[in-house]
Amino acid sequence: MTRVAIFDDNERIRNSLYMLLDGSPGIEVTGVFEDAEQIGLKLQKSLPDLVLMDIDMPVINGIEAAKQIRTILPKVVIIMQTIFDDEERIFQSLKAGAQGYLTKDAAPLKIIEAIEEAMAGGSPMTPGIARKVINYFTSNHSDHDEFNLSLREKEILQLLSEGLSYKMIAARLYIAYETVHSHIRKIYQKLQVNSLGEALSLAFRKKIIS
Repeated sequence: MTRVAIFDDNERIRNSLYMLLDGSPGIEVTGVFEDAEQIGLKLQKSLPDLVLMDIDMPVINGIEAAKQIRTILPKVVIIMQTIFDDEERIFQSLKAGAQGYLTKDAAPLKIIEAIEEAMAGGSPMTPGIARKVINYFTSNHSDHDEFNLSLREKEILQLLSEGLSYKMIAARLYIAYETVHSHIRKIYQKLQVNSLGEALSLAFRKKIIS
């Protein structure tokens, strides 16, 4: 069971997320908060495995809150949510320790899949966000594929760059979800990276994928 805490200053969104997630298999909402003030006490009260964090909140914004979470409970998974998709906010969030970044127009199923993916070690992002991450890190010079990736691993990297979730990749390639996860672990090992953002940026910089 994944314990989830929700931070959002919009009451309608808080309630919608609670109703969506608390009734979903394998998810328990243990805290719903309108701000990140005294976040240490709120984390102690809710003891989440994963935090859904709104970026734009009063007093303490989501990026600063993510930094505090990293200090207090470093193993907690953080997914940022916002109506904005500008590069500065995206990379401030990732630098603060967020594993995923979703825009608030993400479909309910996408939010649930993002939680599952993040808890499995992935870095879920809506397609537009993933593309901005890639564009940010892409360099203008070509390089060789020096990491001995298999054709299947390159194929999975390409699909990840297009914003597909692990489940969507499994369906597209007619393979098991666990097989996708195994391939991604091997990709991380071969590229010597620890996150999807790092893997994609390196893959594009080295022209492994396009």
